[in-house]
Amino acid sequence: MRDNGRRTGRPTLEQVAARAGVGRGTVSRVINGSPLVSPETKAVVERAISDLGYVPNRAARALAGNRNDAIALVIPEADSRLFAEPYFSDIIRGVDAALADTDTQLLLTLSRTPRERKRLTQFFGAHRVDGVLMVSVHEDDPLPDLLEHLQMPAVLAGRRSGREAVSYVDSDNTGGARDATAHLLGQGRRAVATITGPLDMYVARCRLDGYRTALRETLGAGAEKTAERLSVAGDFTEEGGLRATREILRRCPEVDAIFAASDVMAAGALRALRQAGRRVPDDVALVGFDDSVIARHTDPLLTSVRQPVQEMGRTMARVLLEQITDPSATRRHVILNTELVRRESA
Repeated sequence: MRDNGRRTGRPTLEQVAARAGVGRGTVSRVINGSPLVSPETKAVVERAISDLGYVPNRAARALAGNRNDAIALVIPEADSRLFAEPYFSDIIRGVDAALADTDTQLLLTLSRTPRERKRLTQFFGAHRVDGVLMVSVHEDDPLPDLLEHLQMPAVLAGRRSGREAVSYVDSDNTGGARDATAHLLGQGRRAVATITGPLDMYVARCRLDGYRTALRETLGAGAEKTAERLSVAGDFTEEGGLRATREILRRCPEVDAIFAASDVMAAGALRALRQAGRRVPDDVALVGFDDSVIARHTDPLLTSVRQPVQEMGRTMARVLLEQITDPSATRRHVILNTELVRRESA
C-alpha cells in the first residue's frame, strides 16, 4: 500500500474498515462469509478491500483466534439409521451447501456408545474444532450443556425441550402434525391413530401434541380417549412403524386413518396394512412427516408434511458461523414453516 508515494506496509483490517466507513467487526464478518451483513454493506467493504489490496492472512487469523477452520456435525445414532433415513443426508447436504464458499471443513462424527461419547468429549475439550452442529437430540443428552461449559459455539437441529437455551433450528412440528391430523379428520375419518417418535425427543412430543390438538378441535370430549387408545410409540424406523401399526390394528380393528410422525415409519405402516389386507387409502388413509424422497416412491404415493430439511442444515451452518465470528452474539432460535403435501395415500 502507498500513501503519497510512500510505502506504508501491508493494509490492515482497521484501514479497510475506515475506508468503508464501517466497524472492524463488520469487515471481519464480510471476510468470514457471515450472512448478517447486508448486500449493500458487503459491496462497500469488498470495494474497500479491492481498492486497498487487502489480503486476509487466514493462517495468522486462525492462530490469533485459536481457529481451526473446521466444524463438527454430531449424529448420535447408529450408522444403519444414518444411511437409511433421508433426513440425515438432507441435513448434511444443507450444511455442505452453506460451507461451500467458506474455508471451513466439515467433520462428520457418529456418537453412539459411552466410549465414543467420552472420546468426543475429549476431542471437543481440546478445541480441535471451532463449533459443533448436532442432530437427533434426545432429552437427556449432556453434550449441548458440555459444549456450553466449554464455551464451544453449538447449534442444534431441533431442541431438547421448550426451554432450550442453546441455539437451534427447528420446524413447526406441532403445527405440521396438527395440519396432517386435521386433514384426515376433514375427510370424515374418525378412528385416527398416530405412530409417535421416541418420546424422549422433543420433536416426537411436539408432533404428538399437534395430533392431540387436531383431535380436540374436531372430536371435542372424545378426543382424549381416542388419543390414549390410538397413540402408539415408534422409533423413527421402518420396522418401528410396522410394529406400531400391528399394535394399532390389534387395539382398534376399525382404524380408518394413521398419522405417522415420519415418512420412514409411514413406509413401515404401509407394509403392515398391506399384510393385514387393508387398502390405502380406501380402508385406511395414511400421512407421514418429512416429505422425504420416500414419500414420492411408495405405492400409493404418500401424503406427507414437508419440513425444509436442507434449509434447516443451511441455516444451522450459517448460525454457527455467526457465533464463531462473534462469540458474544445472542443465541438464535429459528422455527421454519411446514406444509402439507397431498398425494394418493390420503
